[in-house]
Amino acid sequence: MGITARGVGLLVAAVVLSGVGFRFAYPELTLLGAAAGVAVGYAALVAAWRPRLTVTRRADPDRVARGEPASMTLTVRNTGRLRSANLLAEDRCGQRTVPVPVLRLRPGRDTEVRYDVPTDRRGVVPVGPLRVTRRDPLGLVALARPYGAAVPVWVHPRIHPLTAVPRGAGRSLDGRVDGVPHGSITFDSLREYVVGDELRRVHWRTSARVGELMVRENVDTSLPRLVVLLDNRVAAHPQRVGGVAESFESACEAAASIVTAAHRADLPVLLLLADAEPAEVTTPDGEADGALGPLDRLAAADLSAAGDAVRAATTRLRQDRLGDTLIFLTGPGGRDELGHVGALRGAYPSVVVGVFGAAEPTPPGAAGLVVVDAADGAQFAAEWDGVRRW
Repeated sequence: MGITARGVGLLVAAVVLSGVGFRFAYPELTLLGAAAGVAVGYAALVAAWRPRLTVTRRADPDRVARGEPASMTLTVRNTGRLRSANLLAEDRCGQRTVPVPVLRLRPGRDTEVRYDVPTDRRGVVPVGPLRVTRRDPLGLVALARPYGAAVPVWVHPRIHPLTAVPRGAGRSLDGRVDGVPHGSITFDSLREYVVGDELRRVHWRTSARVGELMVRENVDTSLPRLVVLLDNRVAAHPQRVGGVAESFESACEAAASIVTAAHRADLPVLLLLADAEPAEVTTPDGEADGALGPLDRLAAADLSAAGDAVRAATTRLRQDRLGDTLIFLTGPGGRDELGHVGALRGAYPSVVVGVFGAAEPTPPGAAGLVVVDAADGAQFAAEWDGVRRW
């Protein structure tokens, strides 16, 4: 609860008048002081009354690429029996506030506000909660309360179409990638039978032991696996324009483009930030298993001060051998780590490096790697499609 300047003045006057009235035996002053104190107390009680409001919001859509339009529809309904007078409401959208008309919202009625969500920058834009301020008629006390939960709007990096996708070291014998992993002869695990499974894949011995049908789950060992390592160190992206590291934004766009292209080609892909644990990606939006998808992770990605994050990541990559094609995306300050990345060529037959925002081109054949220098995500996509050696 916050008392306004008018309320502070009236409260001070109440104390002074009451004190002077008692001290010099002026009942009139004492009465005025008491009246002022009662007014402040009444204002506090009025402001403390909590209006019954139901807040719903709908993002349309809740996930967009950078620069695409997105809007939020907010509906406020008065579920109480009394009129909610003297209410001021505003909704928070990122760093700005949006006024919401609820001043004279009658019982059983609702009001709706629709406004645009800023998508000019990659990131997660928090929208809400609604902040409702209750004031007394004299403007002595104001009490603000939140209503409704905050809803995030995910602003993904721009996606540039890639026509070429690395196929890695593993290839199908007929020259194409097998998009259906169940057809191979390599056993992976057992799982419960679901309607539609072929009976020839039922493992009868295990089914008899556990009392329910169990089927063999096979994987295609020839299916290439891509690993995208995004360098999100502050040292790798030292240049700032308006407080934003454009080289990092371009690297995020390149990562999003690669992940999307791999998904469209039915290729398994792992997205790894230098300062985070690897997370397997099955779909860009992550809706298949409720996990946070790679595009959402890229929207929420931020620069880290961990200076040795790339070395730690390359150590994990060498030990785990998560794929056969490694794509390392960094900025002008990350070229010092190319030696550590190049040392992974024994574990990863194909290693591609994308360097963004460098004033000078990376020396050709640095650490024996395929290096793509680009000013932004669009140029990276053009250079990427021109690579003939993976």
